[in-house]
Amino acid sequence: MKDTAISVFRRPPERLNCAQSVYYAWIKSNGGDAAKLGELKSCGGGRAPGGLCGAIYAACLVVPEKEQPLQADFESRLGSKYCAELRADKKHPCEACVALAAELLLAQARSPVATPAFRTAQNETSGVNPNEP
Repeated sequence: MKDTAISVFRRPPERLNCAQSVYYAWIKSNGGDAAKLGELKSCGGGRAPGGLCGAIYAACLVVPEKEQPLQADFESRLGSKYCAELRADKKHPCEACVALAAELLLAQARSPVATPAFRTAQNETSGVNPNEP
C-alpha cells in the first residue's frame, strides 16, 4: 500500500496530493468510496482540518476509531503531526509523510479494536463478572 501511495503522489497521470494519495492507496487495495478523493483535494499543502498533515488526516478518515494511535505514532516518528511544523523542520519531505501514513494505516487497520467488556446474560448466569480481574 505504501508503494501505491508514493506512486501516485504528485505524479502523472493522477497527480494526487498527500491526503488523496493515502486514501487512493487504501481504496485501491481494500475498496471504498472513490468520491472521497475529490473531497480530499482541498486537504493537501497544509489545508487539512486543524493544520494536520494531509496524509495522516486521510489515514484517520479510513479508520476513525484508530485516530488517536495513528496520530500519536506518526508524531512520535516524525516529531509533529502538523503540516506547517513538518515543512518548517525540513527533515521529512512530504513523500516520507505519505509513506509513513500509508504504512501506519495498514498496520492499524489490521489490528483489532479494543472494546470494553460488557456484561452479558451468559456472564450473569455463569457468575462471571468481566469487570473483575
